[in-house]
Amino acid sequence: MWVSTKAQYGLRALIEIGRRPDGAVPLKDVAERQGISQHYLEQIASNLRRAGFIKSIRGAHGGYRLARPARDINAYDVVTAMEGSIAPVSCVEDNHVCDQQNVCGTQHLWQRVDTALRDVLGGTTLADLIEESDRMEHARLVQLEPVFTRA
Repeated sequence: MWVSTKAQYGLRALIEIGRRPDGAVPLKDVAERQGISQHYLEQIASNLRRAGFIKSIRGAHGGYRLARPARDINAYDVVTAMEGSIAPVSCVEDNHVCDQQNVCGTQHLWQRVDTALRDVLGGTTLADLIEESDRMEHARLVQLEPVFTRA
């Protein structure tokens, strides 16, 4: 399975926006912090807004805010909103009828892969991703005091 940059950047943008729940976040800030083209990020933000993950705030202090709490947004919903189906093969997509079902030796494998993807992405909320990202950033900022040895 291949997750496009659109879905990856969409999640990263949501993390940045979700980090500041009390204010609107300008896309320029998200683009700079994440190293994403602002033009491309505008297209992604449009998709995220249409999917109901963010809402735009106009004005001098405008930008984007989450449309609902981070704990109520999961990675599966974001990825599928940006990608469409994430099924590893077409025969396990929703509502697909496979005419090779009785002779295919791999269908159960692909169903397990599909279930695992749905479980991992569906079980990971934006709040989880924000917390993990904050922990990683904090770890980078912590500096240990140098150890001096005496000769």
